[in-house]
Amino acid sequence: MGAIHFDKPSSGTVDVNKVNALKVTYTGEEGHAFWSETTNEKGGAGVVGVTRKWVGVSGQCTSVNGYAGVHGSNAEPLQPGGAGVVGISVKGNGIYGESQLGHAIWGETKTDKGGAGVVGVSINWHGVDGQSANGIGVYGKGPVAGFFEGKVQVTDDIELLNADCAEEFDIVEENAEAGSVMVLNENGSLESSYQEYDKKVAGIVSGGSGYKPAIVLGSQHSQNQFQNADQNKNNDNKKRRLPIALIGKVYCKVDARHSPIGIGDLLTTSATKGYAMKAEDPMKAFGAVIGKALGSIRQGLGMIPVLVTLQ
Repeated sequence: MGAIHFDKPSSGTVDVNKVNALKVTYTGEEGHAFWSETTNEKGGAGVVGVTRKWVGVSGQCTSVNGYAGVHGSNAEPLQPGGAGVVGISVKGNGIYGESQLGHAIWGETKTDKGGAGVVGVSINWHGVDGQSANGIGVYGKGPVAGFFEGKVQVTDDIELLNADCAEEFDIVEENAEAGSVMVLNENGSLESSYQEYDKKVAGIVSGGSGYKPAIVLGSQHSQNQFQNADQNKNNDNKKRRLPIALIGKVYCKVDARHSPIGIGDLLTTSATKGYAMKAEDPMKAFGAVIGKALGSIRQGLGMIPVLVTLQ
């Protein structure tokens, strides 16, 4: 068969059931089986597929070393509103992707000026719906793995892999270390403890010995902190904020030079800056207990896991 040339619009109709109206097979090493292009600058699609009960355009790649079933690109990617692929459906899927070994749909943006890899918008249903039979329905990774504006509803358990529940506080010191015992000062900020049985004890700086907080309350980072990192650095208000463990397990600096600490002992503030000690006087300890020891130390200074139980 020779080349086909069109000098005017044409159309055709096939009345036989279960056959392809047009089938093109390319057997060369490199090239496209079907190439469609429009050069009209006022609009017009390269390929339009319309169907009443099935997919408008179906693309398949049958080789594991192949590229894509359907590939779409925008020749002017910096133009706002341009799209590589647009799928519109009245009742079905606007775009449907299926893969045996890779990603069903991959969305990527390479501009550093903003733009999401995948955007889902819905009026009455899910903007983005993620489902998995044995894996993770929706997975997010990044400096902020997920951000939500509005309510978050969960119908099953919430599993937090880290240890304690912490809240950020202003810290007056520059060198407060993880595991330090902190007390309130007159301005409501925190500083390292420095006297025994201090009833102003507030908590322990989270993050010692690899333990990380599972929940951090009171975080005051802006939503675009990572996009404007340099600006935020220049506008530093010189208030250092650290997560203070209020509930749960956390590593704590302890002083056992005066009395050994065993598992289950109640701990309070000591005269050693930022360190806890065994609470031996019940009367003084009332209101000054920081937690219960989950480890032991016979002598000297060290760090042990503690169950934070302010009382």
